[in-house]
Amino acid sequence: MAVPTPPAVFDDSPTARRREQRGWYWYDWANSAFPTTVLTVFLGPYLIDIAKTAAAGAPYVDVLGMAVRPGAYFSFVVGVAAVLQIIFMPIAGALADHTGRKKQLMGFFALLGALATVCFWFVNDGRYLLGGALFLVANIGFACAFVIYNSFLPEIATPAERDRVSGMGWGFGYLGGGLLLAIHLALFLNAEGFGLDTSTAVRIALSSAGLWWGGFTIIPLLRLRNRHALAPRAESAGQAISGSFRQLGRTAMSLRRYPLTLAFLVAYLLYNDGVQTVISFSATFAEEELGLDKTTQISAILMVQFVAFGGALLLSRLAVRFGAKQVVLAALVAWTGVVCVAYFLPKGSATAFFALAFAIAIVMGGTQALSRSLFSHVIPRGKEAEYYSLYEISDKGSTFLGSMTLALAYQLSGSYRLAIISLVIFFVLGGALLAAVNLPKAIREAGNEVPERL
Repeated sequence: MAVPTPPAVFDDSPTARRREQRGWYWYDWANSAFPTTVLTVFLGPYLIDIAKTAAAGAPYVDVLGMAVRPGAYFSFVVGVAAVLQIIFMPIAGALADHTGRKKQLMGFFALLGALATVCFWFVNDGRYLLGGALFLVANIGFACAFVIYNSFLPEIATPAERDRVSGMGWGFGYLGGGLLLAIHLALFLNAEGFGLDTSTAVRIALSSAGLWWGGFTIIPLLRLRNRHALAPRAESAGQAISGSFRQLGRTAMSLRRYPLTLAFLVAYLLYNDGVQTVISFSATFAEEELGLDKTTQISAILMVQFVAFGGALLLSRLAVRFGAKQVVLAALVAWTGVVCVAYFLPKGSATAFFALAFAIAIVMGGTQALSRSLFSHVIPRGKEAEYYSLYEISDKGSTFLGSMTLALAYQLSGSYRLAIISLVIFFVLGGALLAAVNLPKAIREAGNEVPERL
């Protein structure tokens, strides 16, 4: 019978940890190309145009035997992608914890997603099914790699370091994503001057995002180290996967022993639901309610990327002084104020919209970064990837409730202003539940050291 490979003995001094932390930051820089360039700006409109070309004037296109309107095709694909993420993320997390090969699995999923993104170059001439399939693969790769990436945080940073490290990583990601998006927007807006048509400019932007993602992923892969014992090398792929499923089942059952960790997850699901819905609804609100043009919207997106870098660092510094939980609660009060102010924004005022976007950028990165570091304290050692898969499911699945609430509010009122202010309930309920969670007790129950400030 094969014996598990013991973990390597290596230097875990502050200097060695800082080297790993710097490498870890680069994955946020690398993968931010996907949500900014691909998801936020270019892929949706381009894939819808490709589907319309394939429809050739017909009201529907065929998607695996289903008749789908071209305008709804991207939303359909995003919905399928969300379901697949929820299926694959826990499997990836359990596989990483069971085998001990976190770095290799993170690299596999990241490079798989990056390769699929590079292949968007071939999506033209009505190849909407190819575009949808590549998006599903890229999205699964993105989600699974991010789960494993997050799980490195409690291993490479002490409890006192995690707020700073998480904030720096998140901020670095905003900076990288914003820089690449600025390059792509310059290419897109000046395509004619470069001798390119619009379609070619978009395909260059999409495929180069994959090159950026895959290329910069090499840096963290060179610096991060596996810390847990490796599974036997004689174990087949099937045995590793089946063992991972058994471990995942045990983890799900063990949640009953950590009720405060579960309460934190529910609180995060609620307030993050509000955060993600505000972000995803902002362009629609700007266009439909405020009457602002695309140039204003794109400029606001770029500004948010760079301001969020500073916001993530600022809130991380405040967390060192006041505690991460207190800063997150204060940020949720600010989010409540943001949606209330949005109700009163004057129609056609780009200045007011930019001011609101600036406020969102300040609290957005810090809310996400500090939530990630807080969660790292309340999970048992050796199961980081599995628990972060549950955390990411709360993240990826949470916008459903917010979107439905917003849609129902608009359906009943016909007002986008009343729709956006309905999201206050998520910040209030999520903040109240987070305030009620006894974090020191949750940390001790998980067997971890309680940091000096929470």
